[in-house]
Amino acid sequence: MTPTLASTLAAVAKAMAPATRPWWVIGSAAVALHDVAAGEVRDVDVLIDPVDGTALFGELSIAPITLAPDPLFRSDVFARWTGAGLPVEFMAGFSVATVDGWSAVRPVTRQAIALGAATVYTPDRAELIALLRRFGRPKDLRRAAALEGRKTG
Repeated sequence: MTPTLASTLAAVAKAMAPATRPWWVIGSAAVALHDVAAGEVRDVDVLIDPVDGTALFGELSIAPITLAPDPLFRSDVFARWTGAGLPVEFMAGFSVATVDGWSAVRPVTRQAIALGAATVYTPDRAELIALLRRFGRPKDLRRAAALEGRKTG
């Protein structure tokens, strides 16, 4: 894990400390937290509960933004924080497109990972693999394979 990612995750842990509902780091940063090479981690994706969004965004002096429609992902609430080493994207009400329509992303497992004095949370390895496979993009499939210990082309 790079020092920039580690410091960003520590900042996320501090920002999320007052949260009243569960939250998770997903995506490439979560793969790195599982001690697997995730390729370049360009940002940190954090799933939050809408209940915590207002206070969190106020504390970080950020505002929700409206994104252009995406064919694969959508969030009821989305905000980007650039006050840490890497950009952090907070998503509440996050969904992924499936053949059956939009499907909410709500992890069931929550693995605590200590980073010095900070603690961050990810789905457990099996659930993260399933989530990345559900996203289905080539980079997500490579990350899922890496978590499984398989090499991909």
